[in-house]
Amino acid sequence: MRRRMNPFVGILIILIAASGITLLVARMIRDSRNDNGEPIGAATEGAAQHEATHTPTSALTVTPTQTPTPTPTPIPVPPTASIEVKGLYLTTGTVGTPSKLQHYVDLANKTEINAYVIDIKDDYGEICYETQVPLAVKHGAWKKKYDVHAVINTFHENNIKVIGRIVCFSDPLMPLKEPDLSLKNASGSVFKVPLDNSHLAWLDPSNPDAWQYLIDISKEAASLGFDELQYDYIRFPETTNFKYDMSYLEREKSDYINDFVLAAREQLPGITLSADIFGSICLQRSDAGGIGQTLETISEKFHYISPMIYPSHFANDSTQHWSGNGTGTNINGVLYPKPDKEPYNVIYNSLLITKSRLEKAGSSTKVRPYLQGFTADNYVPEGYYIPYGPQQYRDQIQAVYDAGYSEWIFWNARNTYVEDAFLPE
Repeated sequence: MRRRMNPFVGILIILIAASGITLLVARMIRDSRNDNGEPIGAATEGAAQHEATHTPTSALTVTPTQTPTPTPTPIPVPPTASIEVKGLYLTTGTVGTPSKLQHYVDLANKTEINAYVIDIKDDYGEICYETQVPLAVKHGAWKKKYDVHAVINTFHENNIKVIGRIVCFSDPLMPLKEPDLSLKNASGSVFKVPLDNSHLAWLDPSNPDAWQYLIDISKEAASLGFDELQYDYIRFPETTNFKYDMSYLEREKSDYINDFVLAAREQLPGITLSADIFGSICLQRSDAGGIGQTLETISEKFHYISPMIYPSHFANDSTQHWSGNGTGTNINGVLYPKPDKEPYNVIYNSLLITKSRLEKAGSSTKVRPYLQGFTADNYVPEGYYIPYGPQQYRDQIQAVYDAGYSEWIFWNARNTYVEDAFLPE
């Protein structure tokens, strides 16, 4: 999927810091697609705010009584919002097919699974159901891919938490319709990078009008009954891969991201907001790739962060394949030459680093990692991967618990999960 945690993208973010790999990411993101024809992703990343100004009243005039700005009325939160998540990502093709939807309802009723992540605004820039958001209606930026009322009601009737994924600034549709909202090339044209039969484009993360478009989508989704909103691609494009105009930016990129999230929280009182981030961000101190994120900055305003700690996404020691860097990946002082073969250790040590850094930063953000629900045989060379079955699923879950966390989500873009791995209830 072109999602931030594309199996390819996770590895490359790590490799880029060491070796400067550039345009390969764009090709890989586009190449993978799931059985429903949707991008095979995984994830990423956002934040913002508006300020009101008041003109001072002359001393010779009578100052009228000013009505204070009303506090937004909190959106009613369903009882399912407080569930500690043991979840799976489901495609729109899955929840849009009644028989598949029922299968996952039954799975949740029989096992420990109690939550699902489904797309609200997807990698194509489309809202996945009928919408009343004016800008989306104006440009036809939506398509009915599932019955949003039926899906949410069905899940809630079965005490299943519904998390809505919103692909934020990566958007191949709206930037071309509304150039004023887009990142630009140095020439002033819309930033647009060809990707096979489509392209990459980006809403400008520093633009409050772009923020408001995403917040309007979020407000509508919250009113529909989503228990939580999960922001993906809340970031700038990697400067190690792409060239675009940054000359007008007056602050750090992370400041704009944080401001977007702050604006969203102010307009969405009572709604839980979470963020998908690269797993590599948990290991890197600097803003690798110039995306506007470090672990400390991205966790400042979110209730949850979901680092995509897929063992197969970390560099191995291959010297003959693009997934390798010749040495492997050092995680918490331990070198892993073939990280996909050590799911427990990779997850556990990555989360120990995450926990330590957040504690030192004084962050109260909760951590709910994305775990690897797939076998990496299509992009990691022979000898560097293992089949991911029930044992590998359980090893990852146990690593989450042993690191001191209690929530998790599995990612599999084709939704071919190993369901025997989930404990019965």
